[in-house]
Amino acid sequence: MAKINTSIFLIKNKPRPENFTTETSQTKTNNKMKLKTGGKIAIFLIIGVIAFFLIRKYFPQTATDNSSLTTNTTSATSDQSAKSNDEDSKSNNSGGTTESRDFNYTPEKPENGILRGVVEVGATGFNSFVINMDKQKRWEIVSKDFGESLAYEGLATADDIRIGLKKYLASMFEKGVNKNNMHFVISSGAQKEPKTTIISNELKKIGYVVNLVTAEQEGKFAFKATVPPSYQDNSFLVDIGSGNTKVSWQEGGSNLKSLETAGAKYYDKGTADEAIYNEVKTKTSKIPETKRNVCFIIGGVPFTLAKQHRKGEERYTVLNSPGSYKPGNDKKMASGLNIYKGIVDATKCDTFVFDWDANFTIGFLLSLP
Repeated sequence: MAKINTSIFLIKNKPRPENFTTETSQTKTNNKMKLKTGGKIAIFLIIGVIAFFLIRKYFPQTATDNSSLTTNTTSATSDQSAKSNDEDSKSNNSGGTTESRDFNYTPEKPENGILRGVVEVGATGFNSFVINMDKQKRWEIVSKDFGESLAYEGLATADDIRIGLKKYLASMFEKGVNKNNMHFVISSGAQKEPKTTIISNELKKIGYVVNLVTAEQEGKFAFKATVPPSYQDNSFLVDIGSGNTKVSWQEGGSNLKSLETAGAKYYDKGTADEAIYNEVKTKTSKIPETKRNVCFIIGGVPFTLAKQHRKGEERYTVLNSPGSYKPGNDKKMASGLNIYKGIVDATKCDTFVFDWDANFTIGFLLSLP
């Protein structure tokens, strides 16, 4: 009888290790878990992609229309910093948000120009400017003196005025201005001050013509000097003076419109803030909506506001919202801010650009042959 190879049988039927079944079940379980985890990740990715496109569709981030205006917003919370630049720009001049924005525009330089000087006899003192201007009316500032130069408080008598004026003129001539190219202008607001009549008479005695301008002319002159050519068909000009505020814009090509409202010293007359606010808002609402892209703003109060956050020697400073400034005990500043707020609320313009070089009297020079 043949022998059976029992060694082969035993190998084929060798008992499995006790942990064999356990390891196999665990492996299957792990694979199932891996599949479940991967499925969850895939689902989350799909949801994320859908959410991204929904956000882009219903909450687009609007870029500013003006390539020359850049915004660097300083926010108080991380939620605010997540807002779009457009939302921040609008909150800038409608509430109390504080931000820093730049207006990047460089005017053309004059070629083969001549020096011209102009002195504004204002309601509280003199502003003087020397510009280099060419035949194409391109100009650049050579020197400027705003505000309290030759302030009226130090001009008690006719002799004081005469001596002060001669010193003032001498400093202008030292800058290279020919006497025939020196001009004097008395603003519409200053014409209401008794002191300017004495100053005007003294200027005439020493051989100068004193030019009296109306509020309407001031607004138009300021527009010519301040609003860059590329903005003249869609923007407007505001000049907040002590005696009055001038507003101007362009219609139909070169046709300039101008209106007058209260100045920053209206508090002297005991007029209520609310009454002035309503007057300013009513009048400036007449500015066509197509002319409200940018407001170029000058004047004593805007000068003080811009000075608070000017970065260096840039020509243009974008003002913050009226509510972000604190007038303290300064009545003129409080009144000016009330006027500023009325303009903002009426026009909904969110970009107010102060020009450090411009003045309506420079526009007067530009109007000369």
